[in-house]
Amino acid sequence: MAWNRERAMVATGGDHKVTPAELFFDLVFVYAITQVTALMAAAPSPVRVVGAMVVLALLWWCWCAFAWLGNVVRADSGAVFGVLVTVMAVVLIVSLAVPRVFADASDGLSAPLVFVLCYGAVRVLHLTSYWLSSPGDAALRATLRRTAMASVLPPLVLLLTGCAYDGRAQLLWWLGAVAVDYGGIYVTGSSGWRVNSPGHFAERHGLIVIIALGESIVAMGVGVSDSPLSYAVLGASAAGLLLSAGLWRLYFRQLGEATEHRLTGLDGDDRTRFARDAYTFLHLPLVAGIVLCALGMKKVLQQVADTGHYGLAEPLHGAVAWSLTGGVGVYLLGAAAIVLRTSGRRPTALAVGGACCLAAGPLVGLVPALVALAVLAAAAALLVELHSRGGTRTLRTVEAA
Repeated sequence: MAWNRERAMVATGGDHKVTPAELFFDLVFVYAITQVTALMAAAPSPVRVVGAMVVLALLWWCWCAFAWLGNVVRADSGAVFGVLVTVMAVVLIVSLAVPRVFADASDGLSAPLVFVLCYGAVRVLHLTSYWLSSPGDAALRATLRRTAMASVLPPLVLLLTGCAYDGRAQLLWWLGAVAVDYGGIYVTGSSGWRVNSPGHFAERHGLIVIIALGESIVAMGVGVSDSPLSYAVLGASAAGLLLSAGLWRLYFRQLGEATEHRLTGLDGDDRTRFARDAYTFLHLPLVAGIVLCALGMKKVLQQVADTGHYGLAEPLHGAVAWSLTGGVGVYLLGAAAIVLRTSGRRPTALAVGGACCLAAGPLVGLVPALVALAVLAAAAALLVELHSRGGTRTLRTVEAA
C-alpha cells in the first residue's frame, strides 16, 4: 500500500467506473483499427486478410492488457496515467507501421521490426505496472512471472524471427507467435488476476465494440469521400448503417446485459476465468468480424460511387466478397460462443446464421454489390430478431445460475 500512496497508484473498488483517461486511451485504438482495415484494402487477398487478423489479435492483446490493469488501479492516477500516455505514443507508432508490416518496401525504418519492438514495449510496460501496483500480492506476482515466461518472451522471439522473412513465411512465424501468446495466457491460469469491478470491465469492452462499429461507418465514408453523391451511394450508405445497427443491437440489447450479470454473480478465480473467456478471448471475434465487414462495406461504397470504373451491377470479388458476409459470420459465431459461455444455452439462430454467412462468400460474387449489402443487412436484422425471442430466457438462465 505504501507504493500506491507514494506513486498515486490508487486501487479500485467494486463500484469503479470507466474514467476519462481510459476514454482518451481508446482514441489511439480507433486509428489502429482503421489501419487494420487499410492493410486489407490496399491489396485484398486471403493471405492479406489472415495477416490483418494476426495484426488485430496483437493489437487486441495490447488493449486488453490495460483494460485489466485499469480494473485494479485507477487509470487517472498519476503513475498509471503516465504509463497510459506512454503506451498511447507507442501504439500510435505501431499504427503507423501497420499498413506496411507485410509489404515494407520503403527506404526508411523496417515497419515489421518497428511494430514488433513497440508491441514488446507495451507488453513489458503492462507487466511492470501490474508488478508495481500490488507489492503484497504473492499470487499475482507468481502469475506475472509465468506470463512473462510463457506469453511474452516466446511470442516476441517468434515475431522478431518473422521480421527476417517476408510474405507467407513472415505470416507463419507471426501466426505461431499469436498462438503461443494466447495459449500461454490460458495455460498460466487465472490465479492472481483480479476483476474488482464487473461494471467497469463490461463497460470497457462495450466501448471497444462501439469503437469498431464506428470504424466501420468511417470506412464507408472514406470509400466515397472523393465521389459525387448519387441515389446508389445514399442507398448503400443506408444499408451499411442498418447492418451496423443490427450488430449493435445484438450486442448492447442482448449480449451485454446477460454477460455482465453473469460476471457480477461470480467471484474469485471463477470471475477471473469467466472474464478471460467471455471478454478477453470471445470479444476478439466480435471486433474482428466488424473489421472484416468494414472492408466489404468500404468496397461496396467505392464501387457504387465510382461509376466510371464500375457499373451498378458490378459484384464484389475474391477476398472482399467473402469479407462482407464472412465478417458478419465471424461476429455472429463470436456472439453465439459468448451466449454459450454465459448461460450454457445453445444459440441456434446465431450459430446457424453465422455458419451461413461464412459460407455465403461465393454467392456475393454473383449479385450486384449494393444488392448483396442490402440483403445482408436485412438478413442480419432477421437473425437478431430471431435470437432476441430467446433473450429473456437467456437472462433468466443467467440469473438462476
